This record gives sequence, structure tokens and C-alpha cells, in this order.
Amino acid sequence: MSPLFSPPLRWGLAVLIALSSLVVVSPSRADGCLGVVDGGGCRHGLPADQYNGLLAQMQANPEPSVSQIGVSGGELQRWSFWRLASTDVTIYNAPNGKAIGKTNPGFAFVLAYRKTDDWMEIEPDKWIKRTDLTATYASGHTGVLLSGEMPFQMAWILRPTRASAIPGAKADPANPVLKQYQRVYIYHAVTVGTYEWFLVGPGQWVMQLNLGRVTFIAPPGGANGRWVSIDLYEQILVAYEGGTPIFATPISSGLRSFPTREGLFSVWAKMATDDMSGSMGLPDQYSIPRVPYVLYFDGDRALHGAFWHNSFGYQKSHGCVNMSVGDAKWVYDFLGEGSSVYVFRSR
Repeated sequence: MSPLFSPPLRWGLAVLIALSSLVVVSPSRADGCLGVVDGGGCRHGLPADQYNGLLAQMQANPEPSVSQIGVSGGELQRWSFWRLASTDVTIYNAPNGKAIGKTNPGFAFVLAYRKTDDWMEIEPDKWIKRTDLTATYASGHTGVLLSGEMPFQMAWILRPTRASAIPGAKADPANPVLKQYQRVYIYHAVTVGTYEWFLVGPGQWVMQLNLGRVTFIAPPGGANGRWVSIDLYEQILVAYEGGTPIFATPISSGLRSFPTREGLFSVWAKMATDDMSGSMGLPDQYSIPRVPYVLYFDGDRALHGAFWHNSFGYQKSHGCVNMSVGDAKWVYDFLGEGSSVYVFRSR
């Protein structure tokens, strides 16, 4: 099932199912200090002695020790397409030629066979004005290779975020902006109201909606060799060799109205590219040529690259599992037909 998109939606964050080597951070309450930055025996929303102990850990372990996989500019350029305007688009038989039809594209992309300054040929003898098209560029984000033990749980910042000085507060202008896809450790968690807040650096608290945590699990029954887990709650994929996690990255699964199903599945088809379309004639119709690195695992639901958005870590699709082009290529090369895909919700 091909992806469609809407404003980002998060379903919160999960309790870590951890490897024995990982420090588990469970949410706690510190009501007596929650509103205090510094004073009265409190620092940054925690008792001062507790915070000072965490500060030593933060200074000793400032960021996750992982290796980001690469993706070339040429690979990204291969997956740059043109998106049709959302209203009716007129098709001509030549530049400045005769109108021969219209299309109501919905969410649709086309290839450019030939182009001039003002026109583009999308099929033989079918031309569209350049003003009816918008260039799209594939995200350069890529996930990371995991090696060895980590002292704290790792997470990705999912959108540019300025951290708060205490949990539950507004952003602190003295804090730097944490960049999208920046990797952080979670040193402590506090529940404020209905949300969890995570300490990711000295005096830096981030609400759960702005990050995705890496959740490790044991192999489910039937999964062996190379397999991947998809955590729908955290929107994180982890690739495993047996019981050892070796790769992780944010993904985008199905929207509430088009859910990615939970369960243990097997890759039943592997395609370097595939055309995807659906809901034709309806307001949410979509048509996407040459979707990259497709691994079908649950009927028409697939793991695949998505060159049309850069909001990984949030639900975005019609049931498929979106990845960046670089991540999709890595997973495509890693898995084979018959490999297990375990979709679960960690909370």
C-alpha cells in the first residue's frame, strides 16, 4: 500500500525493552523541584544531588558512539522527481501546442523525459507547463550502525527543538536548538501531566513528542538470521543479526486511518523499484513512479524509500513503512526474500 501524507502525528514514546548492557531510564516524578531551575536544593527540575550525579554522567557520555551510514549525492539525485500541482493540470501535445486533456493528480509525481525553460514532457507527446510542477529532493538523512554497548538509551531529535531548562516548561532561549535527526542519550525521564520529558544534556529537557527512542527486543519466535523490528510507538526500525542489533533509524509508518499492521511477517517480494498508486478518483489519490528499494512483507504493505518527505519519526503513510533513500538501500541490501519483519508497539 502506497504512502500518503498529512501533518506529523506522534503517539508518544515507549518503555524501553532493553538489552542487559543498557541503562534503563524509567519515568519518575520530582514534584518538589519541577518548577525550579536552581535553588532550594533543586537544579533543573530535579533534587540537586540527583542532578549533579547525572551531570557527571552527561559529561562522561556526551553523545551516542555510533557510525552513520553514508549516501552519495548521485544516489539522492536519482530519486529527485517532479510533483504535479494539486489542482487540474492541462496536458498539451507540444510546448505552446494544443490542449489534449487534463489530469486531477492528487498526490502525484512524474518523470521528465525532455524539458525546456517553460515546458516538460512527461510522456511521449504529452507536455505540461513548468509552473504546474514542483521539484522534489530526497532527504539526505541516514541511520546508524550499532556496535558495542551503550551506557544510556539512544534517541533521535525528530524536528528542530530548543530544549527547556526544566521539564514541562517553555523552551529556554539560553539552550541551543537541537537539530532534526541529532542523536542524543536519555539520562533521565520525568512525567509532567500526561507527557514524558527527557533529560538529553546539561539543563536540556525535551518533550516526548519531539524525539524517538531506540527500543531493542529479543528475536520473536520464528525470526532468525537477519531480521528487522518496526516499533510503531517510537517510529524506529532496528535491524538485527540474530539477537544482536546492528542498525537503527527513524521511519514513518501508516496513519491511523491506514495503519501498519502488527505481527510477524516475511519479505515475500524484493524489487529495486516499483510504481505505486491508489485511491484513484478520490480526493486522496496518489501516483508515485519508481518508488525505490521495495520489500513487500504484508500484502501490498512494504518497506521502501520515500523521496517525497523528510519527516521520518512521524506517521505519514498509507500503511507502508517509509525510510529515507539511503536507509532503504541499506535495508534492501541487508534483507532477502523470506527475512522476518516484526511489527510491534512497545507501548
